[in-house]
Amino acid sequence: MRVLVLYSHPLPESFCAANFAATCAALREAGHEVDACDLYEEGFSPVMSAEERRGYHDPATNRAPVAGYVDRLLAAEALVLVFPTWCFSMPAMLKGWFDRVLLPGVSFTLAEDGIARPALTHLKRIAGVVTYGRPRFNALLVGDPPRKAVTRYLRMVNAGRAKVEYHALYDMNRATLEQRQAFQARFSAAFAKW
Repeated sequence: MRVLVLYSHPLPESFCAANFAATCAALREAGHEVDACDLYEEGFSPVMSAEERRGYHDPATNRAPVAGYVDRLLAAEALVLVFPTWCFSMPAMLKGWFDRVLLPGVSFTLAEDGIARPALTHLKRIAGVVTYGRPRFNALLVGDPPRKAVTRYLRMVNAGRAKVEYHALYDMNRATLEQRQAFQARFSAAFAKW
């Protein structure tokens, strides 16, 4: 299976970077073709320009500024997002990828009635590998937006066709080395079964 692994963290020495490497390694060991996309290393711009916004609803032209990223997404059979939670949300870099790449004609279509219909129906698997600095009850108090982005929004634009997994390490600020290693072992084992 072709898997797009989308990673968003600016520090190559971070635990999140180690999770990205472990994710890619586990998927490759399971025999999958991995497209490892490090948004910071690739210099992705999360900023939607005024011109992009004006052309947002025109599928004939809207993907031109991010065509390479759209092509990679459409070529994938699975999507894995690896990122930290900052201010109870995904990093701005990753949110910008959602805003600029999950376009009309890519992740959804707009019919004459104005209703959005799912278009990412080719994805067979969707997963998140996410870290949180605070305990889970803190995330639950604000609705855990990162979890919802992966398990609800991406499922919605996929019409519920993909199996969705969410691997989260909460309270990472106090996690021991053993807890971090156990987290990596859990998600690596899950990807080995894909």
